[in-house]
Amino acid sequence: MMKLSQPGAARVRAPSFTRRLARFLTAAFALVLVNAIPVGSARADAVDDVLAKFTTDRFPDTEKGIGDLAAAGYAQAGDLLEALSGNRLYFDPIEKKVFFKNAAGVMIDARSGAKSDVDEGALKKVRLNNAVRTAMQAAQGSLSLMSPDPARRRSSAEAVFKSRDAAALGAVEAAIAAEKDPAIKRSFEYARAAIIANDTSAAENARLNAIATLRERGDQDTASMLTGLASSSQGRIKTAADEGAKAIQGQLALWTQVQNIWYGLSLGSVLLLAAIGLAITFGVMGVINMAHGEMVMLGAYTTFVVQEYIRAHNPALFNYSLFIAIPLAFVFTGFVGVIVERCIIRFLYGRPLETLLATFGLSLMLQQAVRTIFGANNREVGAPAFMAGSFDFGGLAITSGRMWIIFFAMMVFALLQLVLRATPFGLRMRAVTQNRRMASAMGIDTNRIDALAFGLGSGIAGIAGVALSQIDNVSPNLGQSYIIDSFMVVVFGGVGNLWGTLVAALTLGIANKFLEPIAGAVLGKIIMLVFIILFIQ
Repeated sequence: MMKLSQPGAARVRAPSFTRRLARFLTAAFALVLVNAIPVGSARADAVDDVLAKFTTDRFPDTEKGIGDLAAAGYAQAGDLLEALSGNRLYFDPIEKKVFFKNAAGVMIDARSGAKSDVDEGALKKVRLNNAVRTAMQAAQGSLSLMSPDPARRRSSAEAVFKSRDAAALGAVEAAIAAEKDPAIKRSFEYARAAIIANDTSAAENARLNAIATLRERGDQDTASMLTGLASSSQGRIKTAADEGAKAIQGQLALWTQVQNIWYGLSLGSVLLLAAIGLAITFGVMGVINMAHGEMVMLGAYTTFVVQEYIRAHNPALFNYSLFIAIPLAFVFTGFVGVIVERCIIRFLYGRPLETLLATFGLSLMLQQAVRTIFGANNREVGAPAFMAGSFDFGGLAITSGRMWIIFFAMMVFALLQLVLRATPFGLRMRAVTQNRRMASAMGIDTNRIDALAFGLGSGIAGIAGVALSQIDNVSPNLGQSYIIDSFMVVVFGGVGNLWGTLVAALTLGIANKFLEPIAGAVLGKIIMLVFIILFIQ
């Protein structure tokens, strides 16, 4: 009996254990489900509470709502802030709902993220003031700190740096820990230092270390921040901030002088391009060519014609338009120069006053011809991709276009030296310049050399016009802006001396940039003219 009863007892206990296990699993699942529901509900309630702050039409509530957006886990916080910054955020004053227009102008329900057909006339716009804008910029920066786009992370760090919002400190420290790019990481560190330095509740040593970090940044924004911090602080904080601001101002003053030198070199390279052709026609041949500026203008219009043709027939070549325009401008303006020399200048050698009047009349004719063909309005000449944009080098702001023009001017100068000193044509031209009668007796065709030399000077003026088209207005009056400065450069550098022309162009460019802030552009140029007259005397 006992042997028969044991299997039966086992059969009774097994179902009891199974039911207990099933009840345990059911209870555990129910517990998880019950615990999960309040979390989602709590998050939803948090989002509703944040959005409700935008419906009160009170600036403090709006500012508080902006600060709570990211903490509430609101997925469309970035879109909502973008709409707010664009004055596209609305609320229903009756139902207390928030809506925003996206970039395409579609009305979106801020709670659900779905398209809404609500009547815009029944809505009110969320208003902005300076405090709300500041909070909005800080919130946008915090939301973008972990963006996969490096440029956006950098701009976000700058936004937090300027806002100095203490609420963003945690996000900034997390971004510092995750950042791999050293430059962007340094931007995050500056943003953290700006927050800590201006946080009166932070420890004094932490604030002093933050001020030391900010001092390394060394720009005008940091100097202004430290100046304000010094005026509102006491003790060691005031001293450190004041010393930091003064140190940065000293560095900025030094960089300003270096920047003026760079601007002067840039202006000098432009003057060199405009004057180097004149250095041949006036300095080498002794011809006062008042139409030299119009050769520069013709080179600029050659660039315009080339770019218009490329835009119409093969836009893919636009980035190569200047490489195509340079030889065409040289050939075209050089050809015009040869014609001018053969038809006008050859009859006026040794008569400088008549040459001046004749070429001045020619300049007016060329200007009017261009007005008749292209019109009097400025013409658009685009910049290739490699000449667009700018970059910082230490405390210098360097534009790519100006940098390439400096390089181009030096290359033109070097090639001209090579032509004059290492080619048979250069040898013959120098021989004619030094002793025309002896060169003619040696069998050199002086008339041909005169025509080619004038064509060379005009061709160089044409390629100068290609470069100037990137930094100046292309108009019939383009050349008039540079003719007087070109004569100043050639005379100051020494008639017929190309190296003197180079030194004179760079010297006058730098001097102008240092005189302009003191005396103004017009008076500065007058001072330079008086100096050149005295120098010549």
